[in-house]
Amino acid sequence: MTYGGDDRGRRMPPQRPPSGRPRQHQPAQMMPLPGRGTSPYDERTRPMGPRGDERPAGPPPRRPGPPQPPHGRPADGARPPRRRKRWGFGKVLLTLLTVFVVFLAGVWVYLEFSINRVDALGYSDHPAAAEGTNWLIVGSDSRDGLTPAEQEKLVTGDSKAAGGGRRTDTIMIAHVPDNSTKPTLLSLPRDSQVKIPGHGTNKINAAFSIGGPALLAQTVEGATGLRIDHYAEIGFGGFAKIVDAIGGVHMCVEKPMEDTLTGIKIEPGCQDLQGPQALGFVRMRHSAATPRSDLDRVANQRKFIGALVSEIGSPGTLLNPFSLFPLLSTAPDALTMDSGDHVHNLVGLALAMRGISSGGVVTTTVPVTNGSAENWDKTKSKLLFDALKNDTEIPDSAILT
Repeated sequence: MTYGGDDRGRRMPPQRPPSGRPRQHQPAQMMPLPGRGTSPYDERTRPMGPRGDERPAGPPPRRPGPPQPPHGRPADGARPPRRRKRWGFGKVLLTLLTVFVVFLAGVWVYLEFSINRVDALGYSDHPAAAEGTNWLIVGSDSRDGLTPAEQEKLVTGDSKAAGGGRRTDTIMIAHVPDNSTKPTLLSLPRDSQVKIPGHGTNKINAAFSIGGPALLAQTVEGATGLRIDHYAEIGFGGFAKIVDAIGGVHMCVEKPMEDTLTGIKIEPGCQDLQGPQALGFVRMRHSAATPRSDLDRVANQRKFIGALVSEIGSPGTLLNPFSLFPLLSTAPDALTMDSGDHVHNLVGLALAMRGISSGGVVTTTVPVTNGSAENWDKTKSKLLFDALKNDTEIPDSAILT
């Protein structure tokens, strides 16, 4: 069947009869414009999962941001630069003080266990203790540790030619008072005739040769009545090495000195005496500069000890490592003390004797009857020893310079 009209002769398809249920037409849906509304494909692209995990409608949950950096650290994760701790003046001072104390303690322990010891005062028959403290200081002619070349350099002489044995050219008593009176450095001439326990009367230095430090200490106590509390000894080589360690000792020599026996020469004027010259200075007695022989020698010994103690205690020595460390390495081998003595005893002696050069210490020799210095003046000697026992001033009449 054909229809007229504008189908232009085309045959239309037959129409289906209507069924019992009306056909529902799905409304046409418009594609949403970009950015507006929801898309029908949203349901298709949602993730698979149980229906029960659906969240109620609303704004999407806020995702947690990146972890925050610790307090004080930049957001990019880099470590902040460390702030350098500033050292205040107090902290620096405390550190320096601690280092100094540790160093001082180390030196103290080193000396305490390194210095040579001898049982010089271990006998029992001492005089009664009196005022003050007394040191017996001995300069021996010990050549221990010296090579033949060193003995020749120091002009020590031949011990066999001198009669052998150990002898001493220097015997002194250093008295440290308990009150405000001045300390005293007293010389005992080596040729003084005294009683030696068990050996009759002889020169005082013979006691050292016969029985060593202990017999010498007993002899000195018997002759002076003074109780000896401490003992210190130094030999030829040790003396010279200590002088060299501190760079020499400054001395002013008034007259040219030339020992006719040893040949040692020392020019006049102010100069630094090195080891060999210093040893020659304290031993010299056969010279035009020492007309009183042993009396001039002991006076020079006291003068040199005063200069030596001042040099060792000066900042130029204690603060100079090129002087301090050689001195510390030399002193233990050079010095011998009594087995009951300690470093603090030695320090106390040094502090008491530091005023020798400035007149803060009385320096004298036991009064003698003549220039040979063999016999003591009994009256004046008693005045001297009584003053030391009682810590009183020594009468001028008992002082022999």
